[in-house]
Amino acid sequence: MTTAHPAPDAAHAAHPGAYARLDPSRVLDALDRVGLRGDGRVLQLNSYENRVFQVYLEDGSAVVAKFYRPSRWSDAQILEEHGFALELAQAEIPVVPPLALTADPLVGTDPLTLHGTPPTLATWQADGQTHRFSVSPCRAGRSPELDDAHTLRWIGRFLGRIHAVGTTRPFQHRWTLDVATFGDSARATLLEGEHIPADLREAWRRSCDDALAAVRDAFDRAGPLRRLRLHGDCHRGNVLWTDEGPQFVDLDDAVNGPAIQDLWMLLAGDRHAMTRQLLDLLEGYEDFYDFDWRECALIEPLRTLRMIHHSAWIARRWQDPAFPAAFPWFGTPAFWTHEIQLLRDQLDAMREPPLGSA
Repeated sequence: MTTAHPAPDAAHAAHPGAYARLDPSRVLDALDRVGLRGDGRVLQLNSYENRVFQVYLEDGSAVVAKFYRPSRWSDAQILEEHGFALELAQAEIPVVPPLALTADPLVGTDPLTLHGTPPTLATWQADGQTHRFSVSPCRAGRSPELDDAHTLRWIGRFLGRIHAVGTTRPFQHRWTLDVATFGDSARATLLEGEHIPADLREAWRRSCDDALAAVRDAFDRAGPLRRLRLHGDCHRGNVLWTDEGPQFVDLDDAVNGPAIQDLWMLLAGDRHAMTRQLLDLLEGYEDFYDFDWRECALIEPLRTLRMIHHSAWIARRWQDPAFPAAFPWFGTPAFWTHEIQLLRDQLDAMREPPLGSA
């Protein structure tokens, strides 16, 4: 059984304040240490989990620098994600992999350690503070038209290719998407904290327990399923569309799990619309990888796990000043009343026949 929140390397958990105080000057200094000269233009990108910056370089190009949140991933987990991205890129699958980094001995004296083969993760110490970061090429694109059958088949073909690579071996250090890791652990986090109003805690607990029991039953009924390396968070925002087709970005949530996890978040609308979208995705997908149709029964259970896990994610990050500002409604009676209703709705959805069934 996987652990929901594995302990990170101790050296990287010691300075959470440094993470909150990242500013453009510090970002430029970090990139200077690996020979990437910024021209002074730094744009912070929308990311709550990590601190991500688009940095324009003196040579006219641009890169994306990701500074990893302390206490989330260990070095081994980050490098495993990087290795997967590089493996996919080598197979000519359109992902955005990290760049190989090289320390510039002529810049700075602050300790810098590079990790990985090739080295893609840097640990940089400055002013007594430790930062871990990686750098990727900057890619532009637009949101894909997910109501277009041609687009869905195109995305499906590349997802099939991703999974054909992902099935060759499992992650050894990253999480496995299962009820214990994404459901039970999240439930414990929320009940142990003080975010749920006291007069709603019992109602939420009952609804959560009923929902998790239904999720567990759905996994049991599906039987043994293949677990493969996945993108893990393959929603519309992590697929950039270009004239050459899709670009898959942000493998930060890569996990072991069932293939359907990388498909269901691309579906939207009523049952008829989602069925049509799923069939279009799978038409392309099965050109490169065989889909186990039993996994369609996991779409609503996986949606349920994601809902519970998302609430726990906000709770775990609440001490980060960015989170109360971004989610001011979290902890209010209205929010938790709505969450209780959503869990009850999910119980009904999990009783429906799976998408794609007759």
